[in-house]
Amino acid sequence: MRALKIAGAAVAAIAVVVVLLLIIGIPSGLLASAIQDRVERETGYRLTISGTTRIGVWPTFSVSLNDIALQDPKHSDRGLTAERIQADVTLSGLWSGHPQVTELAIVRPVLSLPLYRERLLETGPSPQPAPAVAAGDEANAPAIDHVTVSDGTMVLSNLRDRFEERIDGINADAGIGSDRRIAVTGSARAGEHPLKFQIKATAPAPPLERQNIPAEFTLDAPGILRAPLSGKAEARLNGAVVMINGLTGAVGDAAFNGWASIDLAGKPEVKLDLDFQRLDVAVPANRAASSARPSSQPGETASPSSQPASQPWSDASIDLTGLNYVDVQARISAAELDIGNARLAPAAIDANLAHGVLRLGASNLGAYEGQASGELDIDVSGGNPAYTLRTGLAGVQALPLLRDVAGFDKLDGRLEAKIALRSTGTSQRAIMSNLDGSVSAVFQDGAIRGVNVARMIRSLTSSILSGWQETREETTDLTQLSMSFRVDKGQATTSDLNLVGPLVRVTGAGTVDLGARSLAFRVEPKLVMTTEGQGRTTDPVGLGIPVVIDGPWASPRIYPEIAGILDNPDAAYARLKEMGKGLFGSGTGDLGAPGDSGSAGGGDKDRGSTDQLGGRLGETLGNLLRQGLSRGHGTPAPAAPPADAADDPAPQPPQDNQPMNDMLRQLFNR
Repeated sequence: MRALKIAGAAVAAIAVVVVLLLIIGIPSGLLASAIQDRVERETGYRLTISGTTRIGVWPTFSVSLNDIALQDPKHSDRGLTAERIQADVTLSGLWSGHPQVTELAIVRPVLSLPLYRERLLETGPSPQPAPAVAAGDEANAPAIDHVTVSDGTMVLSNLRDRFEERIDGINADAGIGSDRRIAVTGSARAGEHPLKFQIKATAPAPPLERQNIPAEFTLDAPGILRAPLSGKAEARLNGAVVMINGLTGAVGDAAFNGWASIDLAGKPEVKLDLDFQRLDVAVPANRAASSARPSSQPGETASPSSQPASQPWSDASIDLTGLNYVDVQARISAAELDIGNARLAPAAIDANLAHGVLRLGASNLGAYEGQASGELDIDVSGGNPAYTLRTGLAGVQALPLLRDVAGFDKLDGRLEAKIALRSTGTSQRAIMSNLDGSVSAVFQDGAIRGVNVARMIRSLTSSILSGWQETREETTDLTQLSMSFRVDKGQATTSDLNLVGPLVRVTGAGTVDLGARSLAFRVEPKLVMTTEGQGRTTDPVGLGIPVVIDGPWASPRIYPEIAGILDNPDAAYARLKEMGKGLFGSGTGDLGAPGDSGSAGGGDKDRGSTDQLGGRLGETLGNLLRQGLSRGHGTPAPAAPPADAADDPAPQPPQDNQPMNDMLRQLFNR
């Protein structure tokens, strides 16, 4: 009886303890040591548990580790930390010796991976290899049904270079079925770009080495790709190398196929060959330019990837340091390749990235009804990135090319160009200000849209122009526009600017300040005063005065160079007198010929205004001449004879040019 009472008391005490444990959980400090030893023995990594370790038995059996760190003893910058890891385990699995984890939750993990400039001889991350898994051990390995990752972060860094890239906000949900089918969905944020991903795969029975793993995937990256990417492939593990064969898929509705391999031993090495029906690559717009860009006019299409001509280059840093930490050998081909607003069809690009030097090469690219070829080298191995561009264009339609690439829609025609440039810098402004090299371009059989060059030349005789006098209705026909530039420290200088049109001709020289986005040109404009155009026997009529184009290239000042007329007043007056037959006449000269407007887009509507302009200018010039002569002689010039005396002109005294020279100096305040 006494024994029964003792046994009853012991059972009651145990029951009380069990109830308490069910309510408050089991403190398991002793368990932490066993877990640490097991992890280090099997992985070679050191596990540190700074927080509490608890075992709960209600409502499910669970193990919770708080504030843990998993560290590689040989590499202090490689490891995993987490705020909490909790595993829910079935009791039946524990009793049977086959642990079954129904839920594995990883809260706020941070995975740190080092980046290397050179490939390592080391082929594995752990300091000591894990032993081979025996068949019995595999049978007793824990099975996991569901894994969740909450608010994770991946940090890629190189401490020596003080470089760091982060992928934040990683949330993932992975389910593993009894048939080894794995389904993973999740989201993340790479810088300012949101990412969404989904992976479905079927894992073979262990070991996974050299076995095909069928997989399907989707990736939605709005800041990088213009449409979601989806595909399927078969992956195979061969040591640290992941082979991806039979790769097929689509970006939006554009299909692609190819293969890839990734060597993850130390510095990643990527090899791939992909062929696309159409590939759209989004190019982020410059923030400063986007915020300041005015809205498009009705009927105009904005160019989001281009920068307005009135906006200065951005000083925002362009960081390409990450190119030092991966090697790539790639060939990308596409029936149509869209980069920002630029369109190439067809396109085949070879890329090689090694030791921080990226080389892109392409030949026989289809570009805007013409051909393009070129090479682009980007060297980020040093402290200041260096760029080298060599390209040629043949038979390219200039208007859509310039509009799509630079947001410039004023030049039309067939474009032939050769470009050889190099620069350094970490921002748009620095790159443009450091440009060196040469550029030559020829536009043929086109037009200058929105600008009537002939009208501008006439207007220069009466006022200084501000800007390009753009109008949506008018154009200037263009037979040829050619120029060649030598570029030094962002200063592009030319001495052979030559514009030839049916009714206008301009030659000149000057400098384009690419960094400041400004012009400093001195040109000699001439008008063809008959509808016979450039083919007529006599020379075109010019102002006789060089014209200066100076200031921001979006809206420069355009005015006659006054010093030119004062250098030789006698010759200038003779030429002005000759010009009076056309520009300053009463409307009876060739300038007023039917259908001649000085612009292919002007039409007959410009003829009447030209006659009126010539008459007004002639009258104004005559008044100024009389005033100037009166100042020179002290008496006013005689009035013009009446119309009925025209048949019997009075004898003219010998002409004295000195008063006229004095008048010109007074007229132009010199």
